[in-house]
Amino acid sequence: MATGTDHEERTGTPGPPPSRRARGTVAAVISVLGELLITAGLVLGLFVVYSLWWTNVVADREASAQGDSVRRTWAASAGPGALDTKGGIGFLHVPAMKNGDVLVKKGTDTDVLNGGVAGYYTDPVKATLPGTAKSGNFTLAAHRDGHGAKFHNIDKLKTGDPVVFETKDTWYVYKVFAELPETSKYNVDVLQPVPKGSGVKKPGQYITLTTCTPVFTSKYRYIVWGELVRTEKVDAKRTPPAELR
Repeated sequence: MATGTDHEERTGTPGPPPSRRARGTVAAVISVLGELLITAGLVLGLFVVYSLWWTNVVADREASAQGDSVRRTWAASAGPGALDTKGGIGFLHVPAMKNGDVLVKKGTDTDVLNGGVAGYYTDPVKATLPGTAKSGNFTLAAHRDGHGAKFHNIDKLKTGDPVVFETKDTWYVYKVFAELPETSKYNVDVLQPVPKGSGVKKPGQYITLTTCTPVFTSKYRYIVWGELVRTEKVDAKRTPPAELR
């Protein structure tokens, strides 16, 4: 039996309309596809919520517990504190980023940073820890989104802004002097003791903050450099330096 299309091709006149059954089949297919798209959208939405909200909640809880443990250890021990410890070496304070007290631990692997902390580099260029040398680069990394997102607001940092690192015994006060909004993730020269791209040409006591960019991706790296301007001994009340008051 000829279809409507066959009839139209032979005679040049429109054929009979599609049957009710055919129309029903098309409607059913469209309905199923619509439901599948809605389901996919819900799944994607839940994944985004998990990645950008729930992982922050979990990481912040974990980091807070670890930070409390470090401070209890400091309070219970007399004399100078060991800088390179399993629990964490100190706390980073960056008012412009509004990220609170950020625990700093050893390493920049995902299993470290996913704990809602900042980590100092051990590879490919080893960080120079504060107070351990007359010059060097204290290089740090943290997530920009998810898992605590401690460096989410790194783009808010500007020249002259304070970056303060707190240990058991000392406040290290740095001032931002340069930013690099985008560079290759493979650019390890920014981590060198005299960091390339920062504008400095001679050894000093530097700090480098690194994270992913653009937001929600890990395609490039965002870099901020600071230089040590002074140190303060921690008093009995742990009074923060003026930059943090």
